[in-house]
Amino acid sequence: MRRCPSCMAGNAPSRRFCAECGSRLPSPCPACGFENEPTAKFCGGCGKPVGETAAPPAPAPSPPPRSDTAERRQLTVMFSDLVGSTALSARLDAEDLREVIGAYHRCVADTVARFDGFVAKYMGDGVLIYFGYPEAHEDDAERAVRVGLALIEAIDKLRTQERLQVRIGIATGLVIVGDLIGSGEAQERGVVGETPNIAARLQAVAKPGAVVIASSTRQLIGNLIECVDLGAVKLKGIAKPVHAWQALRTSAFDSRFEAFHSTALKPLVGRAEEIGLLLRCWQRAKRGNGQVVLLWGEPGIGKSRIVAALEEQLQAEMQTRVRYFCSPYHGDSALFPIITQLERAAEFKRTDRPETKFEKLEALLTPASPPEGNVALLAELLSLPASEGYPTLNLSPQQKKQMTFEALLWWLGSPARKPPVLVVYEDAHWIDPTSHELLDLAVGGVRSLPMLFVVTARPEFQPPWIDKAHVITLTLNRFDRHEGVALVGQIAGNNALSTEIVDEIVDRTDGIPLFVEELTKAVLEAGAGERNGRRVVTATPQSALAVPATLHASLLARLDRVGPSAKEIAQIGAAVGREFSYELIQAVTALDEQPLANALGRLVASELLFQRGITPEATYIFKHALVQDAAYSTLLRSMRQELHGRIAEVLQERFPETAELRPEVLARHFTEAKRVNSAVGYWLKAGQLANARSTSREAVSHLTKGLELSRELTNDPEYARIELALQSTIGPALVATKGYAAPRR
Repeated sequence: MRRCPSCMAGNAPSRRFCAECGSRLPSPCPACGFENEPTAKFCGGCGKPVGETAAPPAPAPSPPPRSDTAERRQLTVMFSDLVGSTALSARLDAEDLREVIGAYHRCVADTVARFDGFVAKYMGDGVLIYFGYPEAHEDDAERAVRVGLALIEAIDKLRTQERLQVRIGIATGLVIVGDLIGSGEAQERGVVGETPNIAARLQAVAKPGAVVIASSTRQLIGNLIECVDLGAVKLKGIAKPVHAWQALRTSAFDSRFEAFHSTALKPLVGRAEEIGLLLRCWQRAKRGNGQVVLLWGEPGIGKSRIVAALEEQLQAEMQTRVRYFCSPYHGDSALFPIITQLERAAEFKRTDRPETKFEKLEALLTPASPPEGNVALLAELLSLPASEGYPTLNLSPQQKKQMTFEALLWWLGSPARKPPVLVVYEDAHWIDPTSHELLDLAVGGVRSLPMLFVVTARPEFQPPWIDKAHVITLTLNRFDRHEGVALVGQIAGNNALSTEIVDEIVDRTDGIPLFVEELTKAVLEAGAGERNGRRVVTATPQSALAVPATLHASLLARLDRVGPSAKEIAQIGAAVGREFSYELIQAVTALDEQPLANALGRLVASELLFQRGITPEATYIFKHALVQDAAYSTLLRSMRQELHGRIAEVLQERFPETAELRPEVLARHFTEAKRVNSAVGYWLKAGQLANARSTSREAVSHLTKGLELSRELTNDPEYARIELALQSTIGPALVATKGYAAPRR
C-alpha cells in the first residue's frame, strides 16, 4: 500500500498517481523499497538513484470501450397500415389475400427504396419504415412525407381484386436505434423512444388515404408540403395531446431555416465594408494609435473567415502576428490561451525534456532583452524549472500574479517585435477569467502602441471596455440574396447547378455563410441535378443535444458517409474535445495504425477535421464545434461514460504532464465517466494548483464542482476527510475573490 502525500489515501503499489486526488505518489526505490518524495532523484534510504533500476511497470489502461452499434439519432418514423384488412380477409380466399398483401408490400418497398428509406418490419397489413437510419440524409423528414404521399397514390393505382387504401402516420424525434431484438429470421434493429409510438397512434387516427404527421415533422418540412392543421389530437397512450397536420400535396413554396456553423477558408464573398473598416483601423495602428475591434456575431456568421481575409490582405506589410485561441473546454484553465501561445511560439514538443523546453523559452525571450525575472516568471507559468543563472523570486501569490501579468504584457508588446503588430483573440466568449483579466489590461494599454487587436466573440461576450474610444464593435450581419448566390457559385465551381437549386439553397440558409457552404457541399456530394436537387437541400430533422436543427442532419449525413471506422474515430475525438492529438486518439481507439490513419484521412478529406502537422505528431481539430457536437450526440450515455473513463485513464498513464499541469481536464473526463472518487480528487488538485497560481476564480470553480460531486460520497468512510480538504482549500480562494465579510451563497 502506498500513501498519497496530499490526501493520505491508500493506493495500489503499482500506481503512479493517487486514485483519490490525482497527486503523484511517492517513488519506491527499486533497490531497497524505501518510499521517496514524488520528486526525489536519489533514495532517502540507500542513497542510490531512484531510477537506477526499472520500477514496476504501471498497469496498462483498461481495454477500449466495447463496440456498440446502438446510437442516438434523429429519426423520422412512418407507419403504413392497409385499411379494412380484416374485412378483406373475410371476403377473399387465403391465396388471393396473400397476393393482395404481397402486392401491397412490394409497392411499399419500391416506393420507399426510391427515397432511400429503410423498411424495418412488415407486420401483416402494416409496415414500419425509418428515415435517417442506417444512413442519414439532409432531408429525411421531407423524404418520409413524400413517400407517404407517393404511397397513397401508388396503392390507389394497384391492380388487385379489391381497391386498396392505406393510412399513414409520421413523426420525427430523438430515439435509440440499432439494438438487435429477437433472433433468427425474427431478428431486427429496434428503435426505443416516444417517436415510433406517436407515429403509430397518428396512423390510427388518420382517415383512409391520408398522411398525418406530427408537428415535429411539420416544422422540418416547412412549406415544401401543403398541409392542413388538425389541431391538438389526443392519442391513446400518449400523455399530452399531439399537434397533428395532414399532408396534402407537394408545393413549390421554399421554406428557410437558420444555420449555425463555422466557415472554411474559402475566397471571401461580400464583407467589403467590414474588411474596409478593419483596414482603416490598421492604418491608424501603423501610425501608433492602437485600435481594438470586437468582431461580434452569431455562430457560423463568418468571424474567423473575416480575420483570415484581413491577414491575407496584410501579409505584405504585417511584420508580426500573435494569435490566441480560447477553448470551450478550458474556461476554467487559467491563462490557457496565453500558455498555449507561448508553447507554440517556443516550438515545444511533448517529448522535450523540461530543460530543453526552458532552453527554447530562453531562446524565444532573450532577443527581446527581457527585464530581470521575466524569464523565470514565464518559465514558472509553463511549469518549467528555471536555470541557476536567474534570480529566485520570493513573492506572495498576489505579487507573483501581478508580476506574471507584467511579464506577459511585456511579451505581447516586446520591443523585439517589428511594428505594426496584429493580435487576434479567437472565440473570446470561451475565455477563462484570468485570461479575461489580462485581456482587459492589454486592451487598456494598447491605445498608444502600433498594434491592432481583433477579438472575435459571440454576442454573449460583454467586455467592460466596449465603450472605450479606441474600441470599435463590428457586428456581422447575414448575407443578402446576391451574396448567397455568389457563395453557392463559388463553392460549386465547375459543377453547374440550376437556378432552382441555387435559389433553394439560398432561401433555406437564411443568410448564414457557413450553412450556405455546407448545404451546397451536400448537394454536390449527393450528385444532385435538376430532378433530385430539391430533395437534397430541404429541411432537416431537429438537432440532438447542442446541434442546431438546421445543421444536425447535414453533419450526421456527412459523418455517415465517411464509413463506420471513421465515424467511430470522430466520436472518440468528440469526447476528447475540439482538438486532439494523434498520440491520444491512437491510445484510446482499438484500431490498428493503418486503419486509424485511413479513418483520419477520410475525416480530413471530407473536411470534417483539419490536420496540423504530420503523424505521429499531428493534431486534429474539428472544423467547427457543431461538427464535434453532431458526432458526440450519437453516443449512448453508457458509451460516453466508458469513453470518458478510457480517455482519463490514458491521459493519466501516458500523458502525466496533463495530469500534473491541467488536472481539471482529467477531472472533467472522470466526472463524465461517473467515477466520482477520481473526479473529486482531480477537482481538488485543480483547485490547489489554481490557488498556487493566484487564479482564485478558477480555484472556486474547480472546488465547487468537487464539493457538489462529493455529495455522492456521503456513505463513504472517507467523506468527511474529502469534504474537509475541499472546504479548507476553497476558503482562501473565496476570501481572495469575495473578501472576508462577504456571505457565502
